This record gives sequence, C-alpha cells and structure tokens, in this order.
Amino acid sequence: MNKHKGGKGKGKPTGFGSGSKRFVKNAKGNTPTNKNNSAPKKSGNPDEIRLNKFIANSGICSRREADEHIAIGLVTVNGKVITEMGYKVKLTDEVRYDGASIRPEQKAYVLLNKPKGFATTTSEGKGRTVMDLVANATSSRIKPIGRLGRNSKGLLLFTNDDSVSNKFTNSKNGVPRLFHIELDKNLKLEDLKKIQGGFKVEGKLVEVEEISYIDGASKKEIGLKIKNTGNTIIRTIFEYFKYDILSLDCVAIGHLTKKDIPRGHWKHLTEQELNTLKML
Repeated sequence: MNKHKGGKGKGKPTGFGSGSKRFVKNAKGNTPTNKNNSAPKKSGNPDEIRLNKFIANSGICSRREADEHIAIGLVTVNGKVITEMGYKVKLTDEVRYDGASIRPEQKAYVLLNKPKGFATTTSEGKGRTVMDLVANATSSRIKPIGRLGRNSKGLLLFTNDDSVSNKFTNSKNGVPRLFHIELDKNLKLEDLKKIQGGFKVEGKLVEVEEISYIDGASKKEIGLKIKNTGNTIIRTIFEYFKYDILSLDCVAIGHLTKKDIPRGHWKHLTEQELNTLKML
C-alpha cells in the first residue's frame, strides 16, 4: 500500500461484488530486408516476442515507431543488424537500439481508488490527473485502462501489460465494472426495465450486464454492471431517460474491490488477483 496522502472521502458502502446481497432482484505490408539478416524465427515459443514489441516494452517508443527504427537499421540482436519485420527475440537475447542495450520494462499492475477532482489522462497540462496519484507506484510506464470523469470516483486499474489491457477492450468478452450511481430523482421501474433489456441511441444498441436498485436505499441509488471501459456511455444511458447523475463510484472491476484501499491510495495487484484477472 502506498503512503500517498490522498483525500479519504466519505464514500459509499463498497460491498457490491458478484453475487452481492446488496443488490435486489433484477428486472428482466513487409519492408525490404538486409541481405545479411537471418530469416525470421517462426517458432511459437511463448518465450519469444516480436522485436517491435520488445522495443516498445522498453519504454523507448511505440510499436509503430519501433518498426521504423528497425527498418532503417538502428536495431541489433546479438550483434547482428535486423531490419526484418516480424522478427522474434527471446528475453535473453541482447538487443541494442542505436548502440545502447535495452530491456523490456517490468510489468506492473496498480489499482487506484480515485477521488474526485482528478482527470483520467496521461497528458500534461490538464491540471490534477490520476498519474499524479500513482507517480510513486512504479518506474514502469503504466497508463489507466478506461476512464473515470474528473468528478467520478472509484477503482481505476493501471498497467503496461497490453494483454491485460486488451481484455477490457475485447468487444466479445471484456471485463465487467460495477458502479454505485446516485441520480437526481428516483429511477422509474419502467426505465430500469428498458435499460436492462437494451435500447438504441442514434441507431446503436446500448446494453448493460445488470442494473438494479440498491437494497435498503432510495430508488435514486442504482447498481449498474457494464463491460464498457468508459463512463461516457453511463451518462448517455441516463441522459437518454432524462436523469442527471449526481454521483458515480466504480466499486468493483471484475473480482477486484476497494477493500483496504482508502480513497486516493493505490496498491499493487497480488499474484492471485492478477492470475484471476487474466482468466476472466
């Protein structure tokens, strides 16, 4: 757990995991190669990765930029210039860029309990951002998966692992996120049923995993489970039915909850948490 002095915040109860009793019943192109290069490796060995990814993982540049550097002969593998696209290397290979040895960054997985007032962006000049809150978490170049609005709060996952990030953006599967939402007025049962059943906005189908009233609270408070990584879609849903969102709190990401993470603080995922996330 970090020592960052973030705001504690009052927060809402956070026991909204899968199967939580707090929910009531739901309503129904190749580049020319150097002649001296060896042929690219065709092995399916999981210990081998594409050279451009190896370079990108070192934090030097993006994969597309890495391809450009490879094409003009700035990269060597075990002392040999490689200009071939798709070439694969092992983590034990000696890779140099412009003469300097490079190594991939260590993979990092950081879970933040975001307070209000911080923008979800990696860009500078945007005021206070979530990157300020996780600045001391790791030396790896992590970035947030998905977004929470500046005035939204709750869980936000950061990583430099593309395979994990891709799980969230996969259109077929995705990873569910659970939100505790407070509206400006009671949500009508007929509107709840329409949201649960799916509806179209400007010709596009909007679907949620689950929506229900919060047991023991007013009908202004809603539990919403959705796989979309942004919070814009959530606002679109309620604006369509003429409701304003007063508070939006991401209380769970898959099996990950806010337990033991005070508002404004972060933690590294445990090995078990990471393995479970990868299996989703």
